[in-house]
Amino acid sequence: MHSLRTRITVMTVCVILASLMIVSVSSVFLIRKTEHRKTDQLLLLLCESGERNLDYYFTSVQKSVRNVASFAEADLDGTEDVRLARHVERVREYFDIMASRTNGVLTYYYRIDPAVSDTVKGFWYTDLDGEGFAEHEVTDITLYDTEDTSGLVWFTVPKFRGEAVWLPPYITDNLDVRVISYNVPIYWRGQFVGVVGIEVDYSTMAEQVDSIRLFSNGYAYVSDAEGKLFYHPRIDVTRLTEETMPEIPDGAVGESTFLEYTFEGVRKTSAWLPLSNGMRLNVTVPDSEAEGDWRVLIWTVVIIAAAVLAASGVFVMLYMRRITGPLEELTEAADRLDQGSYDLTLSYSGDDEVGRLTSTFQRLAGHMKTNITDLSKRAYVDALTSVRNKGAYSAYLEELQTRVDSAGRQTAFAIGVFDCDNLKLINDRFGHDKGDIYLKTASRLICLVFQHSPVFRIGGDEFAVVLQNEDYRNRDRLIHEFEIASEEKCAAAENEWEQVRVTLGIAVYDPAHDRAVNDVMRRADMAMYENKRERKKAGRTPLSISGG
Repeated sequence: MHSLRTRITVMTVCVILASLMIVSVSSVFLIRKTEHRKTDQLLLLLCESGERNLDYYFTSVQKSVRNVASFAEADLDGTEDVRLARHVERVREYFDIMASRTNGVLTYYYRIDPAVSDTVKGFWYTDLDGEGFAEHEVTDITLYDTEDTSGLVWFTVPKFRGEAVWLPPYITDNLDVRVISYNVPIYWRGQFVGVVGIEVDYSTMAEQVDSIRLFSNGYAYVSDAEGKLFYHPRIDVTRLTEETMPEIPDGAVGESTFLEYTFEGVRKTSAWLPLSNGMRLNVTVPDSEAEGDWRVLIWTVVIIAAAVLAASGVFVMLYMRRITGPLEELTEAADRLDQGSYDLTLSYSGDDEVGRLTSTFQRLAGHMKTNITDLSKRAYVDALTSVRNKGAYSAYLEELQTRVDSAGRQTAFAIGVFDCDNLKLINDRFGHDKGDIYLKTASRLICLVFQHSPVFRIGGDEFAVVLQNEDYRNRDRLIHEFEIASEEKCAAAENEWEQVRVTLGIAVYDPAHDRAVNDVMRRADMAMYENKRERKKAGRTPLSISGG
């Protein structure tokens, strides 16, 4: 490959290929990240909506049972059969009111512990057909071992735990209906008396969960924190046993709101939120559906990139002519650029590859000049406060000295030196991060008042400002404004590190006494330290001017 034209063609195509690959890969990454975030947001939105609906349902049940429990404990006046019978009747009337106001109630009950009374058993009402509640014969608890919480869970679990509890789905006694229930134990003077509770139809919860769908194959399901299923639209949980319960996929359980896992060979993304009854509502969707849109976009980007690459290659091969003529000029320009001369003028302006290369080279030189100028400016900026730094201050004074040397007495300027009081105390007491806040606050205050003058940070806690033109003529007013602004800032500050106390000394250039700009700077520095001593005597920060 000796032909210069061939080499340049190949090189140009490779550069275009590399650029397209970078742009394409970046686009793919950004598209996928954006679409993944949109999917997560949609999953969470559906999860939040379902969680609100289910929790509203569960909360209403929980509130009703708690109200009945509070009424029952307040109403108890003894455990004798006569007193207990009257008490049960009063609770019956109250529970009937509360149950009628609560949606989705399948059964409600108040069961007295046989150990308290073998005569007064309580009551149990059911509404299996939606036609209203009818009294049902209470379960004979004496047939069960009430110390074993694996059976008769609505009674044994709250009795054993001694607290209100939501129970996971179970088959209710005598009715052969799958329910979930909320139960509260009742006590009188520390003695367990019985349990009040409401059972809600498992299918009611299932209908709520089934209504949550995303795309074609997205769905919601309910589980506990360990992944045990309570309801799943595609798995008959009611027929599962501990042995037949499906294995929990890796990644399907965790503390993060968003989870990724593989189930039956399908990669899925899910979001979950806790329900008020201790369960988890999970919304899941296959990645293939969630990623459908961004896959199309990615293929579009790839196809466009390939088309651009092909078109660029053909263009380079067809129009790679007349290159060697201007190469010497380009070589000389490159030498000048290497020597630091960025002001280049190239004569070749042909409408071809070399012309574009020439104009590109010239623009490159301009960009380099701009970037180097920008870097030079950045070198003179203080990283903490973003004002000019000590190096910029020295350069500015040198430039000012040049003007003084040429203009003499016609130059009018003043230099102000600021010292931040108590910086060491702030750093020692509150830490250097608060000291940085103190310095930045002081810098902003100085820049706000002397906004038409260059501000410099010339030391750890020292700043300087050079007053010229309008600010020079209005220096007395600006000094007064700075004193007022400083006092207002201190008065409004909530923290000590925001109470900016700055000592200021200003010196005005006097050609009769100042042989150099540095003389003005030293007088300003001396005025500042004199102000510090005055402050210690007067208990405030005085402001004065040295000369003029």
